[in-house]
Amino acid sequence: MRIGLIAEGGYPYVSGDARLWCDRLVRGLAQHEFDIYALSRSERQEDEGWVPLPPQVSRVRTAPLWSAEGDSYGRGPKGLRGRAVGGDGWVYGRRARRRFADCYGELVAVLCADGTREVSDGPEGASATEADRFANALYGLAELARDEGGLVGALRSEAAVRALERACRTRGALRTAREARVPDLLTVAAHLERALRPLSLDWYEDDGLGSTDLCHATSGGPAALPALLAHHFHGVPLVLTEYGVRLRTHYLAAPDASPAVRSLLAAFHGRLAAESYAKAALVTPGNGHARRWQERCGADREKLRTVYPGMDAARFAEVGESPECVGPDTLVWVGRVEPTKDLVSLLHAFGEVRKEEPKARLRIVGTPSGPEGAAYLGHCKALAAQLFPDEAEGPHRVGDNPVSFEEIGGPEIPTLADAYASGAVTVLSSVVEGFPIGLVEAMFCGRATVSTDVGAVVEVIGGTGLVVPPRNPRALAEACVALLRDPERGERLGAAARARALELFTVEQNVAAFHGIYLEIVSHTPVRRVVLDESGDPLPFAVPAEAHIPGRWTERTARLVARGGPPRPPEAPVRATALPATEGAR
Repeated sequence: MRIGLIAEGGYPYVSGDARLWCDRLVRGLAQHEFDIYALSRSERQEDEGWVPLPPQVSRVRTAPLWSAEGDSYGRGPKGLRGRAVGGDGWVYGRRARRRFADCYGELVAVLCADGTREVSDGPEGASATEADRFANALYGLAELARDEGGLVGALRSEAAVRALERACRTRGALRTAREARVPDLLTVAAHLERALRPLSLDWYEDDGLGSTDLCHATSGGPAALPALLAHHFHGVPLVLTEYGVRLRTHYLAAPDASPAVRSLLAAFHGRLAAESYAKAALVTPGNGHARRWQERCGADREKLRTVYPGMDAARFAEVGESPECVGPDTLVWVGRVEPTKDLVSLLHAFGEVRKEEPKARLRIVGTPSGPEGAAYLGHCKALAAQLFPDEAEGPHRVGDNPVSFEEIGGPEIPTLADAYASGAVTVLSSVVEGFPIGLVEAMFCGRATVSTDVGAVVEVIGGTGLVVPPRNPRALAEACVALLRDPERGERLGAAARARALELFTVEQNVAAFHGIYLEIVSHTPVRRVVLDESGDPLPFAVPAEAHIPGRWTERTARLVARGGPPRPPEAPVRATALPATEGAR
């Protein structure tokens, strides 16, 4: 089958989020054909290029979500359409202006309305009416963009800001919306313009997403919009995968915004998520934590199917199968250095550990995440120097600090597996966490773990490690001391953790799960492609009811017939022969 894989800021870019997961999925399903649709987040990301693509990727189409406000768009290679010229920034006729005013005004009116009942009551009663209003307005804008060649200019126009202002000042609007000032209105309008840019893409033609058998959106938000429009225009079934719910990400990413901005943007992301869940054939959260958020946002439990992200266990096999430990008195922390990882609490907890175990050491292995992470790393180094002065064994020895800050690739830690192998206990001290990838890596290495109870940590650990409350250095220290004093217990927990990780979190189980999901959805989807004969009439039985058989077609023309392509002339009948499984199966 042909699968349209849609990603925002991810695959196939070298620096994309969830790049490894998508690449392993595509390579693991070599029997299918993939069309990649990528939304880039920055010019730098596009300049860095793509990862090497496997042969089953037949096409890659990209579009930017990072363009500057003053840009004007055409039907260039990026695929973003729209007209932005002077003044209001748009040149539509009177009828098109009226359509835009009606649809956009309805959409922002729904955002300003009280949406608390929809979240709590589900998609029934009065809340269902609000959901229908949002969906009708969204698809109305999509149809206008298709008819007029894009909406970039209209979404940036003064008319859009005025429509938002009228909605906020309407009687019955949310109190926070009524308190919005001009800077708040401009901020919200700019955010909506960026979020709705996929409406102006030229991906929704018959030879684009309309030609795929299934759309797989790898995240919510802007990545789900193209899949929703493919479903709206062509009836293409949709699979939505979320390892982090966009609404939760919005709450964490905008703590300093005004109440009006936070309220309106939360309403937009919440209603877009609910519409995505309603139209999706299946929603595949990456863990129970994301699943609970999706249910809270209105997802039907019957559509939810948890699929854990697949990770490569082979590179950790040597460490996991070896009982040796380089540092039996060493605690190891591995990850990206940023404030949410709460290394400050870890350093204070290690101070308590040193009182009980004077020989204990702490290795912090990671790189800072952006300028904020670099500043946080400097703060942590200064705190470590203050809490743990360099210790020397004698007056003629150089002092040594029990806390070290290192990066992977150095002489002592050449690989990620070596980082986990350097200590007996792996520590996770985060205050915010989605799916704890570093924790799974430690489990693959057979290491005992001490973690804070955030995100999906308890679900991942499943009783094979110690879990303590976040922001509690004393509890974190007591758990670490307990494992350092009882190495046999640590070995038992590490062995159990490795067995659990190999059962649930490998690439093989992830690929197998999505392979079954794809076949299940397509088997319940009516055939949409119609092959016409020479007179223009539908050709019966041109597309077989079941074209997915073991093996592969031996002739390219036969493969085209199986996918709904042009049939061969009568004088040269097609003989579709499948190779034996040992030769043709991939």
